[in-house]
Amino acid sequence: MTARGTAILVVGPSWVGDMVMAQSLFMRLRERDPDAVIDVLAPGWSLPVIARMPEVRNAVELPFAHGELQLAARRRLGLELRQAGYAQAIVLPNSWKSALVPFFAGIPRRTGYRREMRQGLLNDLRRLDRGVLGRTVQQFVALADDVEPSTAPIVPTPKLRVDTARGRQLRAELGLSSGPAVALMPGAEYGPAKQWPADSYGALAKDLATRGIQSWTLGSAKEKALGEQIAYASDGAAISLAGRTALVDVIDLLGQAQAAVSNDSGLMHVAAAVGTPLVALYGSSSPTHTPPLSRDAQVLYLHLSCSPCFERTCPLGHLNCLRGIAPQMVLERLPAGLRG
Repeated sequence: MTARGTAILVVGPSWVGDMVMAQSLFMRLRERDPDAVIDVLAPGWSLPVIARMPEVRNAVELPFAHGELQLAARRRLGLELRQAGYAQAIVLPNSWKSALVPFFAGIPRRTGYRREMRQGLLNDLRRLDRGVLGRTVQQFVALADDVEPSTAPIVPTPKLRVDTARGRQLRAELGLSSGPAVALMPGAEYGPAKQWPADSYGALAKDLATRGIQSWTLGSAKEKALGEQIAYASDGAAISLAGRTALVDVIDLLGQAQAAVSNDSGLMHVAAAVGTPLVALYGSSSPTHTPPLSRDAQVLYLHLSCSPCFERTCPLGHLNCLRGIAPQMVLERLPAGLRG
């Protein structure tokens, strides 16, 4: 067990949703030791998001592309971090290479799950019992404790800090109305089997427009074409912001929205952590494994016999698990003030 007020380095995950869920671990660490100093080693894209987590002191950029080994560079980074005096490292990714930097940094206690022959690199190896830790966020939070759990841990709810003034400024800069708005998050990095169809998003936006509610399509530059499809399907009712905003901007815009509708994606977890009322749409994936962590979230999942398949594209070619979710079903789950 580490002493109170010691410094902990967490090697963060590479996906947006997982990074948001990692905040639950940071919160649990601070619950155990309010004086704990937590730094996070993470990809560059995630640093502004981590800056919205008050539990974290510093975010240290991991300057390697996803999948790159860069053994010599990881060693140099580890040696640079030796002077930080970390008492413990907690490694969230399951890969062998993710454990290298804490090893090279000489951190005395290096905690993580038994994966990819990491014996030696990690010296506090944990067995992952999926019968107890069925959710990703539970697996993260369990690493805060000194022993393997016999029951699923209580998960603190992620809560990203929102800059309200900046959110209002972004609305003005982007030419958005000051009235009620619903954020649409139609992307899914994993693949199209997790994406509610663009015409369904468009129909929802068109319906919302008749009620005086603006729709914003949020996403990265990869979703630009998808945002344009939704705008076309909605007869211009949906305003596509995909590729026009940074990830940290999305946090503040979600703070301005009265509700959000999202596929099972990283932005779904961002919306949940912001506290925006959320309708989460599941098809090929399961809400049992990675649900939105918010009391203001509602899940739409049809429980078809062919889902969850966890495939990137629909293996049957019909995507009925998502096409069967009608826009009216989503509308009925939005806050009452948006349905009148």
